[in-house]
Amino acid sequence: MKLLSQIYDAFFRWLDSVAHTIVAMLGWFVSRRTVELVEDDSGAFTVRASGKGTSPDGAPQLQIKEGVGIASHQGVPSLKGSRVDLVLQPSRFMFRQLELPRRASEFLDGIIRSQIDRLTPWSAADAVFGWSKPNAIANDRILVTVAATARSQLMPFVQAVTGLGAESVAVSTVPEAPEHGGVAIKMLEQQTRSALDIGRVRGALAAILLVAALAAGLSVGAAVVIADDLSARQDELSHRIGDRRAALRAGLDATANSALSRLERRKHEDPAVVIVLDELSKVLPDHTFVTEVRFEGKTMQVIGITRDAPSLISLIEQSPHFARATFFAPTTRSQGDVGERFHIEVRIEPNTPPRT
Repeated sequence: MKLLSQIYDAFFRWLDSVAHTIVAMLGWFVSRRTVELVEDDSGAFTVRASGKGTSPDGAPQLQIKEGVGIASHQGVPSLKGSRVDLVLQPSRFMFRQLELPRRASEFLDGIIRSQIDRLTPWSAADAVFGWSKPNAIANDRILVTVAATARSQLMPFVQAVTGLGAESVAVSTVPEAPEHGGVAIKMLEQQTRSALDIGRVRGALAAILLVAALAAGLSVGAAVVIADDLSARQDELSHRIGDRRAALRAGLDATANSALSRLERRKHEDPAVVIVLDELSKVLPDHTFVTEVRFEGKTMQVIGITRDAPSLISLIEQSPHFARATFFAPTTRSQGDVGERFHIEVRIEPNTPPRT
């Protein structure tokens, strides 16, 4: 729980820092009219344009009493939307000189803040203070002039100027004593509208971050859903491709097996002409001459001349390759023949494995 609180505080501190930076950057691009209010010995404030030096006689003047600005005549310009440099009399401030080592110039804010209660009658929270530019002195040391006053004495002037519409107020004073350097010391700078602007910018940043977070969450959710859908479709497509390949492979295997089985069956069932003729030449005696052989399916017809036609029937049937040998035409003897002309038809048996 403590960790979450720390994260929460760190986040909003970062948000405030970003808002201040944005407001400051916007302030650089916005051209504001700058007006100087310089307090004279009588306590009246002379109104002049910043950086123009001493105002001529009859310049507009402003009186500030009890936190309210009162114009001395109608010539006082409007301060609405302006940046006001409020230069107060040095008599309103306490000046002290502080001698420090040269290296302390990098940490002046912390050093002076810690010593305000020693240098002045007020604490750092109750005082408004500033310091001059460090001056180098002997022994590698610097001299700083610190100006301070009570916050309660300074705020009525700031309230009077902001009440006249000033957008920002910078309070400074110029030390009279030569030993204090005679250079203006800025005591306070307050942005009257920056707090409201920072609040709006912070709210806008928080809204933008919230919208961005929601958009990122929706994008991630949509990406997950789409990825799951695409993955499911890819798996389904891969499954279909695998089934199709398996079917094609099975079909090819079946076709190949069918063709091989037909060839194997034909090998064993259909007569092999070479084998049949070789077997026939082994069976027939030497005095027998074959003049014609016909094949019709599993039937073979043999025509030729022999000395003893009837004996051929038994000789042919002795072979395991032949069966049911018969004469399909009469046996004849022509003039000039050396033997009888026979016509035998025999059935060819299926091929059998070779004998071992």
